[in-house]
Amino acid sequence: MSPKSDLSRAENARQRRAQRTVRGLQETKKRVMRSSTPLVTSRISTKPVVVVPKHGKNRRSFNSAFGLAEVRLHKPGFSLLSVRGGWRQTSALIAILIGFIIYFALTLPYFHVSSATVVGNVRLSSEEINAVLAVTGQSIFTIQPEEAKARLLMNYHELASAQVEAHLPNHVNVIVSERQPVILWQQDGGYTWIDSTGVAFRPRGLVAGLIFVNGLGAPSAIIASTVDPLNPTPFIQKETVDPLNPTPFIQKELVDAIIVLAPNVPKDSAMIFDPNYGLGWKDNRGWNAFFGTSGMQDMRLKAVVYQAVVNDLLERGKTPAFISVAYPEAPFYRMTDDKSSQTENSGQ
Repeated sequence: MSPKSDLSRAENARQRRAQRTVRGLQETKKRVMRSSTPLVTSRISTKPVVVVPKHGKNRRSFNSAFGLAEVRLHKPGFSLLSVRGGWRQTSALIAILIGFIIYFALTLPYFHVSSATVVGNVRLSSEEINAVLAVTGQSIFTIQPEEAKARLLMNYHELASAQVEAHLPNHVNVIVSERQPVILWQQDGGYTWIDSTGVAFRPRGLVAGLIFVNGLGAPSAIIASTVDPLNPTPFIQKETVDPLNPTPFIQKELVDAIIVLAPNVPKDSAMIFDPNYGLGWKDNRGWNAFFGTSGMQDMRLKAVVYQAVVNDLLERGKTPAFISVAYPEAPFYRMTDDKSSQTENSGQ
């Protein structure tokens, strides 16, 4: 082999070694560069987007920032269990619920009334009122205020008015107004109180200033304004009866007449009521005086006429046995020695 060809082979060998060395350095450099560069995970998914149907508002999804691919955090969703059933099942559940409510309302001691609170009573005790109300120990839901009020007024005529109120959880308030007595009426061995409207009720204790009237017979609740001594049958009218208001024992007009006539009764005498002749008294000078049953205005006039008749008879020396001024325009009297009736006009 020639020296030129040996040189050429040697040159080629050197060139190949140099090329291998250069490639080795390049590959080493690339490896070093790859090891020093951090791995980066793409946040963009290459998978196709799948639309998932959702109830209510759209749920959010969050991609992970922890370097892990395809990790998602979802907002938790809550849904109530839906009760499916017919109207019969729903009605049965409602009925059971209402039954439990009624049961507890009637049985729980928290809703039971201990006693009613009474206000306005003076002579009538709270214990007597509670006995008639019958609310002690009852559930507040079973108390009927109007029925309790009716029982109270029908049992105690002493009450002019009453108001019953029920309040949760267990309070009953009663406001009453008592009748004020004006007349002490005595008849057939017994006595009663009468107020300004003519209603009679049971006496309780002592009250000063009452007008005493001795009844010789039962009065009519509705009496004519005047009574004719020759025909003393009273004219009776009908009244509408209210079950919550007691029927008056005497007419209010008669009460007014008693109040006006009372100051004219002699000190040693007592006012009397005769069903035939009305109000009057037995004068201590020996005669009976009667004024009928008219009202306040007529009774004042009758008192004046009566005094004029008495003065006239005494001046003439006559002692009557009976005087009636039920009709003031025609006073009537009877003498002790003469059984016949005489009439004398007030103008004479």
